[in-house]
Amino acid sequence: MPTEPARAATLSDVARRAGVSMATASKALNGRGDVAPATRKRVMSAAEELSFTPNAMARGLLAGRTGTVGLLTSDLEGRFVIPILMGAEDAFGAGQVNVFLCDARGDAIREQHHLRALLSRRVDGIIVVGRQTDARPSLGQELPVPVVYAYSPSDDPRDLSLTPDNYSGGRLAVEHLLACGRTRIGHISGDPTYAAAQDRLAGARAALAAAGSDFVGEPMFAEWSENWGRDAAAMLLDRHPEVDAIFCGSDQIARGVLDTARDLGRDVPGDLAVIGYDNWELLAASARPPLTSIDANLQQLGRQAAQRIFDAIDGVDVGNGIHQLPVRLIIRGSTIARR
Repeated sequence: MPTEPARAATLSDVARRAGVSMATASKALNGRGDVAPATRKRVMSAAEELSFTPNAMARGLLAGRTGTVGLLTSDLEGRFVIPILMGAEDAFGAGQVNVFLCDARGDAIREQHHLRALLSRRVDGIIVVGRQTDARPSLGQELPVPVVYAYSPSDDPRDLSLTPDNYSGGRLAVEHLLACGRTRIGHISGDPTYAAAQDRLAGARAALAAAGSDFVGEPMFAEWSENWGRDAAAMLLDRHPEVDAIFCGSDQIARGVLDTARDLGRDVPGDLAVIGYDNWELLAASARPPLTSIDANLQQLGRQAAQRIFDAIDGVDVGNGIHQLPVRLIIRGSTIARR
């Protein structure tokens, strides 16, 4: 008498065998870095015992689905969306999931058109990427697929949003300057209506307050450009020649500051330390001298967004609200501790 084929092991079976949650099992099997080595080993062992491998999991995720994910962006220049897309593709894996990239160009009507097109293609999930960290309108709660907002958080707390921690970034930048022996620090940033500008300023001021200090002069705001960096640096150094460091709200501004410092004969980093923000490699690494900067870890943000989509497809509760992801300091030649 023929016997029924054995039921294929599921992620739930692996999680139960390893004594972990489904979310942890999913992270371990997908190579996420936020799982303890011992836990990962236990999950992998359970998967092997049950003949359930990461490849089997990927096939299970795609069973009965299209194997496609939409990435909907309003980032015209690609400055932020490209590294996020690269990170997402790393997580999705070559050939496992295809990504449809749609650029709404900051137009709400165009965005709705792209959204309808993605849903008509029966994508399994959508990642929404903004061009700034200000909250953006939610796509709503009635969509038939999971949605994760990356960089620009949704204005609806029921959605899941992942964004860089700009407050910690500002604090990290100033703490580095203080550790380099700088005590007379100025600040030049971009558009003051941007949440990123205000968050970075708040973090920087917190670091200065902890050291019993404050900025030299008032923080200067205008636009995110090299021209503004040049003009603002000229004004700041004319009014406050004692400034020995400048924290810039972006790498573009910092490049302009470096130009003015060179024109005025201010030695960087000997006389004046300069730190940027975003770690835009094209600007930072080729600056004279190479620019120290805060890296928003955008590829990691993309990987996290993709993993949350994977988890949601697999039935794991990915939560909601705004999750701020760590940033990091990249030290180059524009800041050096005094001897």
